[in-house]
Amino acid sequence: MKPLQFTDANFSSEVLDSSLPVIVDFWATWCGPCRMIAPIIEELAGEYEGKLKVGKLDVDENQQTAIKYGVRSIPTVLFLKGGKVVDTIIGAVPKGQFQQKIKALL
Repeated sequence: MKPLQFTDANFSSEVLDSSLPVIVDFWATWCGPCRMIAPIIEELAGEYEGKLKVGKLDVDENQQTAIKYGVRSIPTVLFLKGGKVVDTIIGAVPKGQFQQKIKALL
């Protein structure tokens, strides 16, 4: 399963109103570290299908949401549950760090 594409327009319905916990990867096409974690984000989308929503938000195309959540450097990955941010990862990190935070989220 591919990660979902979140936008300023669908963020509220797809992320904030989700009955499942959500991971949002704030990224941009020009960002090297973003490209480094992209395969991890894709793997997580497949591994946690049905338990967790995994998606990406392009900060260049969706600046309102990035500003609202104070995203100053990318990649920034937010972990949300019940519409609230419960954890954050900034920068490129190994898959195990994502899995630890997901375990706490579920």
